[in-house]
Amino acid sequence: MTDVTQRSPAPGLGRRIRRVFSDRPVIPLLILLAILMVVLEILRPGIVNERWIANTVKFAIPLAILAACQTVTMLTGGIDLSVGTVATLGAFVVSTQGMDAGLGWALLLSLAPALLIGIANGIGVGIFRVHPLIMTLGTSLIGVGFLQVYQRTVIATGTKVPDVLAWIGTGLTGGIPNSLIVFVPVAAFILFMLGRSGFGRLLYAVGDNERAARLSGVIYWKVILALYILSGILAWIAGLIYVGLIKAPSLSLVEPRVLPAVAAAVIGGTSIFGGRGGYLGTIVGAVILTVLATLLTVLQMPEGARQMLFGLIVLAVTAAYIRITADS
Repeated sequence: MTDVTQRSPAPGLGRRIRRVFSDRPVIPLLILLAILMVVLEILRPGIVNERWIANTVKFAIPLAILAACQTVTMLTGGIDLSVGTVATLGAFVVSTQGMDAGLGWALLLSLAPALLIGIANGIGVGIFRVHPLIMTLGTSLIGVGFLQVYQRTVIATGTKVPDVLAWIGTGLTGGIPNSLIVFVPVAAFILFMLGRSGFGRLLYAVGDNERAARLSGVIYWKVILALYILSGILAWIAGLIYVGLIKAPSLSLVEPRVLPAVAAAVIGGTSIFGGRGGYLGTIVGAVILTVLATLLTVLQMPEGARQMLFGLIVLAVTAAYIRITADS
């Protein structure tokens, strides 16, 4: 009597590709980035050069740091809509205090709102169980009100972006953006934290199953408090780099970058429901959005049409990415 072993048919090419993409979700993002660069080069030959790459990196870095705030909070099933206000506050305070108080003291003063808003968000979400969207929206509005009052008290003194921030934001050394001096350590810290640290594992655990995490001994409110303080500090860093890049502080400096930061995190593979994602994909997502903005500018579309098309493309890219990287 012979044994007959039944073998399942070998998976098709499409299924194998999806499996590779699911295991290495950054690959389809890099392919999309390459496609966008090819299209840009076709539309305007010669635009993709060393100078363009450097400028793209300069504008992508503050967006990537701002998107880091969304990545870490979304891993727990939350979101942080206050990061634009925190970044703007930090940029505005350092630009108004640097002339009189000195750079060191101005940096400390500008960090204070970030810490206060981060603590408030952490207490509201972690202890009082306010929904993150509502809590961070509320602290954002409070921060905007404070910024308007503060602006009236310093309107006579004017603003000046510190030279060191301008050097970091806009400078190049050997064709390499100076802002990488800040971004590389920040990105390395986030990647290490999410991939190798106990705190990173707690973030994934809370986002994947909060109840199970609590039963395992996780003190939820401490994790959330630390998380939103970290988010505030990251937003503060993004604001300093952005004001150095733009060289013109305003009351709404970073606010328009909040939703693109969320989009970068989602495109990068971070689930809005928590428990899944990573920062490497977010970085590539930020670069993709920066290149996409350049592409729409090259097409010379009206601002309204450009915003609509930008949103449609983000939705399409996100849907396609989720589909091809879904577990087979």
